[in-house]
Amino acid sequence: MDWKAALKHTSSILGPMRKEQADVAKGFHDLHNASLAEGALGTKEKELIALAIAVSKQCADCIGFHVKAAIRAGATREEVAETVNVCVMMNGGPGYMYGAKAIEAYDQLA
Repeated sequence: MDWKAALKHTSSILGPMRKEQADVAKGFHDLHNASLAEGALGTKEKELIALAIAVSKQCADCIGFHVKAAIRAGATREEVAETVNVCVMMNGGPGYMYGAKAIEAYDQLA
């Protein structure tokens, strides 16, 4: 998978939705920013949690966006890999398969 192209495509199809459903888009954006802001947990840790949930929910787009954000927040490949390990423990085979996608995304987006 070409993660840069995939995220670019997803962003392009979200644009019209943001315009058509502006209130929901703004609400989601505000919730996103508030949830990932520095607090008792740092943004990096929160992005790794979001990545774990993305892997667990098998959302490829979410994996890409949260890997990219985790990198921006300072996450290392090893931290992403350990996050994936916890996903494998909790989700078995699906965690392993989607976890591999997260590592691939890291390698392409870092």
